[in-house]
Amino acid sequence: MDFNLSKFTVCKKFALTISRGTTSQTTNILIKIQQEQIEAIGEATPFSLSKENCQNTEQLIAEFDRILPIIANFHPLQRQEILTVLEKERISSPVKAAIDMALYDWLGKKTGLPLWRLWGLNRDRIVPISVTIGIDTPEKVKIRVQNWLELVAPTILKVKLGSPAGIEADRAIILAVKAVAPDCDLTVDANGGWNLKEAIAMSRWLADLNVKYLEQPLAVGKEAALAELSQQSPLPIFVDESCLTSKDIPRLAKSIAGVNLKIMKAGGLTEIMRSIQVAKACGLKVMFGCYSDSSLANTAMAHLSPLADYLDLDSHLNLTNDPFTGAILSKGHLLPNDLPGLGVRYSA
Repeated sequence: MDFNLSKFTVCKKFALTISRGTTSQTTNILIKIQQEQIEAIGEATPFSLSKENCQNTEQLIAEFDRILPIIANFHPLQRQEILTVLEKERISSPVKAAIDMALYDWLGKKTGLPLWRLWGLNRDRIVPISVTIGIDTPEKVKIRVQNWLELVAPTILKVKLGSPAGIEADRAIILAVKAVAPDCDLTVDANGGWNLKEAIAMSRWLADLNVKYLEQPLAVGKEAALAELSQQSPLPIFVDESCLTSKDIPRLAKSIAGVNLKIMKAGGLTEIMRSIQVAKACGLKVMFGCYSDSSLANTAMAHLSPLADYLDLDSHLNLTNDPFTGAILSKGHLLPNDLPGLGVRYSA
């Protein structure tokens, strides 16, 4: 296989603030794989789960430079062997995700089929996506909600809470959202911003406002308290940062209702498929999420979306300069197209 790497910076229309900080732009990495006159592509997005667990673009580039010569003699169809090497070399999940994504893109282009057809999935089973409202003042939250309503006409809003200003600020955010979008369903993601006492109190308050579920209410490392929270919360509890790959799901399963799966966190479509199977076997709901991903990574996830219960694949909709076109937004549903492979075109 021949490879080509390039960096591209994506800028957000609206900076996104969560409990851990604010992001306005991210520099992601595009990998191109060439074999048998077929070019396939994948994306690596740096992300952070905590101050201690984060990557930057240059670290990912260094990993690519180290691993690509090692896998260059493999064929794109030798995915099992390639992924074994990536695991042995302890390659980070975004780099694995980009390589795995590109290998599937190559396979689809080789067969002439979009991945959702290759996997025998049904696009009609794809649920609507949610769009995300970050932490801000009530006045700015109202403006952001109105912008989403005009751009996408969503039926589901995902509201980021865990404000450093405390749960009263969180309550003001929710009330601001409901004032502008009273007919939209709401979900809440605290990104680990609450302690157990706050999470119990907020879950009860949010349930009275018909919020659908609560995501990552407690910080990473506080998973032992999830069982007590689930017993006292009237809302289903999902985890995100506490669940990286399929290996994490069984130990959490009895304490939660669902998991948020992300291609960068999992390390590729192969691990996403494995995680879906493990989560379903454990009786859990499955949500797909994203970081500062472009249409490339979100389209990759869209191909597996018929298997998800909830979808939060909206990051590319908040970009001013997305260099890719792929999955199509239709009446609130993000649908993979009929082009072979990922069905993504690079316009830069």
